[in-house]
Amino acid sequence: MSRLPFLALLATAFALVAGPVLARCSQNVAALDRPGVRVAALDGFSVAAGNSPSRAIITFLGHSSYQIDTPQGVRAITDYNGVNGFGRKPDIVTMNNAHSTHFTDDPEDGIAYVLRGWPSQPGETEAKHDVQLKDMKVWNVPTNARDWGGQAARINGNSIFIYAIADLCIAHLGHLHHRLTKDHLDELGRINVLMVPIDGAYTVGLPVMVEVVRQIQPRIVLPMHYWGRGQVNRFEDLMQPLDAVFVWPDRRTIEVVREELPEKMTVMVVGGNGGD
Repeated sequence: MSRLPFLALLATAFALVAGPVLARCSQNVAALDRPGVRVAALDGFSVAAGNSPSRAIITFLGHSSYQIDTPQGVRAITDYNGVNGFGRKPDIVTMNNAHSTHFTDDPEDGIAYVLRGWPSQPGETEAKHDVQLKDMKVWNVPTNARDWGGQAARINGNSIFIYAIADLCIAHLGHLHHRLTKDHLDELGRINVLMVPIDGAYTVGLPVMVEVVRQIQPRIVLPMHYWGRGQVNRFEDLMQPLDAVFVWPDRRTIEVVREELPEKMTVMVVGGNGGD
């Protein structure tokens, strides 16, 4: 075999192996030197955010829905149900079908990407997505869920969605029902911001959910899928071994900048005393 065809074949093989990896957040290991998280203004990024491309405005919309806005104007909504949201329509929506509050069969017209986190097409065994719109890249890691009766496993019935804005990686656990495997963690890569259901019953018990947080080791944790202060208090108690700091912003919108992530794991209770 001549040298040129061999090099071309080698390059093709490298692209097939490296392509998915380079699309992930596994590169996010740089040291951080300016700890802090800002409560965001409602009208956009603050001057203090500078020109970093790795930033987002995150707004809690209720239940399991967060709105994520990027510097280039891309808007995503997590666990989109057709009700949670305001202002202009989102560009990307992600959904899980554990309950009707986490998805809709009738998303509004004009959304660029409607990403369902469960097998929804004939012959599918899992949902797999990997899309990019301007400065936001979104992909998913399938996980299992329970059936509607809460007993039998629905293989690949849930997805963890990841939203990458330059080097800032945000993950939404969806309706997660189990601990994560090494393969799950490898697919996730280095997650900076983690959206975590803390109901303690409909997903998994809070001790297991805290173990999942420990597995992922994000810098910022955003609780969701809860209904009162009691669930937050129990989550706070169980998070003590992780030495997490709890912060209660006075509004549901925060601004996160990759270069300014807190040094210690910080739980931002943007839903207040009740997640809805």
